[in-house]
Amino acid sequence: MELLQLKYFQTVARLEHMTKAAEELQIAQPSLSKTIARLEEDLGVPLFDRKNRQLQLNQYGRLFLERVNRVFLELNEGKRELEELLERGQTQITLAVSIPRVLPQLVSSFLKTFPDIKFQQVLESTSSMKSLLEKAEIDFCISSVEIVGTDIVWEPLMTEQIYLVVPPNHPLARRGKIYLHEVKEESFISMNTGFGFRNVTDEFCREAGFVPNIAFEGDEPVVIGDLVRQGLGVAFVPEISWLDNANPFPNKLEIIEPKCQRTIGLGWSKRRYLSDAAKQFRQYVKEYFSKIPL
Repeated sequence: MELLQLKYFQTVARLEHMTKAAEELQIAQPSLSKTIARLEEDLGVPLFDRKNRQLQLNQYGRLFLERVNRVFLELNEGKRELEELLERGQTQITLAVSIPRVLPQLVSSFLKTFPDIKFQQVLESTSSMKSLLEKAEIDFCISSVEIVGTDIVWEPLMTEQIYLVVPPNHPLARRGKIYLHEVKEESFISMNTGFGFRNVTDEFCREAGFVPNIAFEGDEPVVIGDLVRQGLGVAFVPEISWLDNANPFPNKLEIIEPKCQRTIGLGWSKRRYLSDAAKQFRQYVKEYFSKIPL
């Protein structure tokens, strides 16, 4: 059994199509088919169910694919570890976030101490971050929903209050506190479906006995705040959004009931090799959030 056979199998298993897999691997289809056939012969079981020209990974194939994925994951992590020992590749940290508000100041303050480290950052939904962690494709994620999965560690960093903001001329604008059910008929301006903050706030509304009428979805808190100011709806805003904000959201209302809070946490995979730079960043993140004055 050779690594090339396993790589070919991994590609065919992902695409479940011999022709497409051959095109992606840039080899002749008959050669790929023979390679898969030899692998099945070595293993003594078929890895695919074949009907006409259709391929479908069977129970043996799914079980074997899990092991093959682990093989390549370990090889990749071994390569990354060697690169660090050779003083290459140790200065980049890959980070996924669902809370873009915290990132600029966090990263900029870290880079003042560690100027040689580079960041690769992506804005992802909770489900995407979980997948990236399980595949060991990122070093860390910062999310507002606990991420649970195979070999994933998720450590709480801070808990903050969630407020409601309303337009300046709104009847509730002069109120300091409200019950959430009082805005059940309002149009809501919200984060996109799938993002941690959206999941959390949708659950608040369910606790209050209603499903929010979402008039606008987006992923930019500044845009959401501008739409509220223009009178297009109300919005949930986390407490951290007011930190160092020169243009704060209007008419912040405390929610009496239900209890509206979220916990921000740092996640990483025990499968992924963490460089010294990554370990330094993990410790820095913990200290950074512990000093946030909420």
